[in-house]
Amino acid sequence: MRTLRTRKNTAALGVVTAVLALALTACNGDDGTQSAGTADAGASSSASTGSEGTSKTEGASKGTGSEGTSKTGGSAQNTGSSKETGTSGGSAASGGGNTSDSYAYKHPCKIGDLSIRVYPREGSDTQQVIEVNNTGANSCGLSYFPQVSLGAQNASDHSGDIKPAVPGGLGGAPAYAVKPKTAAIAVLDFNPSGENGVTWVNEMSVLVDGENMSNADTQNFPLPPGAKVDSPKLGLYQSTIAEAVSSMESAG
Repeated sequence: MRTLRTRKNTAALGVVTAVLALALTACNGDDGTQSAGTADAGASSSASTGSEGTSKTEGASKGTGSEGTSKTGGSAQNTGSSKETGTSGGSAASGGGNTSDSYAYKHPCKIGDLSIRVYPREGSDTQQVIEVNNTGANSCGLSYFPQVSLGAQNASDHSGDIKPAVPGGLGGAPAYAVKPKTAAIAVLDFNPSGENGVTWVNEMSVLVDGENMSNADTQNFPLPPGAKVDSPKLGLYQSTIAEAVSSMESAG
């Protein structure tokens, strides 16, 4: 009886032990699964967060870079274009000057804005070209023809200088308008007939505007060596030498 009871107790203990072992195994299995699951979930969450965060960061960075650059570049380009237009307009308005004839009629030329040349006309031994260039920024007005006299270079008294004949019947515009970077041209023929003339004259005095300039603005130019002066003629200011010659021929 004692042996049988002992066996039953032993069997019972074995069953209990087996049950406990299974219970412990089950508990450890659940803990392992939950731990693995938590790790997986954490890893997944971390990966997801990292990926999403990176994506957002990159997106934000790219978006800011691309969009921001595009807007900033466009703004800078527009601003630059606006400034160039403004600068160009200002330059045209301030640097271009006033080139109208009406402006020239009210603003006589100043000697400081003029460059004056005198030279022989090609193909003629007795004709001299008087070229008055406007080097200023605005149009200006000259008298219809230059004030010219012919005399001796070393004379102390020029009251006996010879003055050329000019065209008559003048009228019309109040002045001869000269636009910037253009020239007013007059032609003098100191011996239109080609006959014998006086030989003591060797200099031509030119005041480009006898109405609005003082005698102090007169400039002197030598005549060709051996020049003979007789009944000289002077034409009105014109834009070409040919027109100036035609005007000179109508003088007297």
